Amino acid sequence: MSKITLRIIAEETGLSKYAVSRALSGKSGVSASTRAQVLAVAERLGYVRPERSAPPASPVIGAIFDESDTINSEMNIQIQSGLQSEASHLGCTVIAQWHLSELDLPKFLDRCSGFFAVNVRDKATIAKIVATGKPLVRAGWLEPLEQVDHVGGTDREAGIAVGRYLYDLGHREIVFVNGDVDLRGRRERWNGVLEVASAGTGMRCHYVSWEQGGSFSESLDKILAQGGRPTGFFCAHDALAITAYTDLLARGWRIPRDVSVVGFGDYSAAVQVSPQLTTVRVRAAEFGRNAVRRLDARLRNPLIDYAPLRMMVPNILVQRESSGPASPAA
Repeated sequence: MSKITLRIIAEETGLSKYAVSRALSGKSGVSASTRAQVLAVAERLGYVRPERSAPPASPVIGAIFDESDTINSEMNIQIQSGLQSEASHLGCTVIAQWHLSELDLPKFLDRCSGFFAVNVRDKATIAKIVATGKPLVRAGWLEPLEQVDHVGGTDREAGIAVGRYLYDLGHREIVFVNGDVDLRGRRERWNGVLEVASAGTGMRCHYVSWEQGGSFSESLDKILAQGGRPTGFFCAHDALAITAYTDLLARGWRIPRDVSVVGFGDYSAAVQVSPQLTTVRVRAAEFGRNAVRRLDARLRNPLIDYAPLRMMVPNILVQRESSGPASPAA
């Protein structure tokens, strides 16, 4: 016996499928006599109402932040804002894990449908996430050829852009201020600056870093003692640029008349100093948005074997008052 459908009941009663559907579902728009007629025909023909499937559960995206690196706290907040914004648009739920403790992690991993790991460098933690078999997107630096989706900024390009920018302003001796931590992103920015310097520009570059307990002032003193006279400073983080401001102004150097300073990040401090800081904006919220889109695609299409992607969000050079033409006396 063929399956009894709404069309068959509609033909039997002389009504439209629309009327039959509303009568069977108990919705308004049909009279009591019409509803009774439809129900009687449906019962006589042996119509079986299809079971309603439960609505799919909202995918839960787990955002895992490594809070040990407090220098990126403002960026992490921006990333989380992008995550929440895009997740709301796509009907996903985001929960964040800031503490990578052994006790909390297993429950968190079990609760989530997919993960976005931000600057998580602990290999054991990454291994546990991968072992769940659930989709993973990473932000931060990967192992070479690591087969995982990744979203991040354009550090080397930023170094090239700042190097060319300072060169075009007439600066021929610049300092890259790395600080007291060794991070791959900072090394890539330095490599970008070196690319400009090695292209026959005649630009001289100094790489400045110091051990814990050292300082920017001591490092700059060494450059000056060796006969250096830099006019441009590219700082690997806006906080380092503020440190440079304090020292340079204390030496009586005017910004930007004597020296130009460029930061990285475009965080809140960049517009709270005087002169306001020229810097490289990291579009961190876009990291979060792109991560959610990629995870959503994988979760909605689990049978498709997507190749891992490297998603790069270009940084933006933001020109403010801390940079200007090199002094003719330099």
